[in-house]
Amino acid sequence: MAKSKKKQPLLSPKVKIYLIVLLIPISLTIYIFAFFSWQQIRGLPFIERFTEKSVYQQIQDQFDLEIPIEYIPVYVAAEQKYNVPWTLLAAHHRVETRFSTMRTLISPVGAEGHMQFMPCTFVGWKHPSCKDLGLGEIPEKDKTNPAVIKKYGGYGVDANGDGIADPFDIEDAIFSAAKFLSIAGVRNGELKKAVFQYNHSDAYVEDVLYYYKQYRDYGDQLKQIAMDDTK
Repeated sequence: MAKSKKKQPLLSPKVKIYLIVLLIPISLTIYIFAFFSWQQIRGLPFIERFTEKSVYQQIQDQFDLEIPIEYIPVYVAAEQKYNVPWTLLAAHHRVETRFSTMRTLISPVGAEGHMQFMPCTFVGWKHPSCKDLGLGEIPEKDKTNPAVIKKYGGYGVDANGDGIADPFDIEDAIFSAAKFLSIAGVRNGELKKAVFQYNHSDAYVEDVLYYYKQYRDYGDQLKQIAMDDTK
């Protein structure tokens, strides 16, 4: 029987060494090119946008319920007008209606809208029908009439200039809450007092301030990302 020939390796040891030596500078060249290319493109708007959204999501993951990004510019606009921290407004919104995701925006006792105003608080306690908890017997057409609200000293605000102050309109509701909180104590630095005036419950105050402190820690980042998103 003839002996089988021993198979020769595809590449000789010398060739392998040569290829390894050759690949080292090629790999370094590719790495350096990729690095400097990334430095050039990382400043492009679409790259920054992707990065910011990633940061935004990482922040939102810290919360039990995401702050809808479309609401943040509304909170910020109200903050600028009434000097109430936007993060405090977000905290109220979270506690009141879970960022307007409740099945109904009318509570069992009659509080209405995104930020749950009793009609008499929104229109004004000087209204002749206002007493007790503040449900009142206010005609629907008067509930959103800025002139009527002004007459009776209510907190309702026509934030978007459409001629009505509507607690079921997100802008009007947030601005109205900011106006209330400002007058109730925030403008004097009395946040806890203001929150208690919004709802006379120690548990409510504790809940709102809990979320406020959470949001405050990321307030500047969230505001920057949200405002850039609207451009």
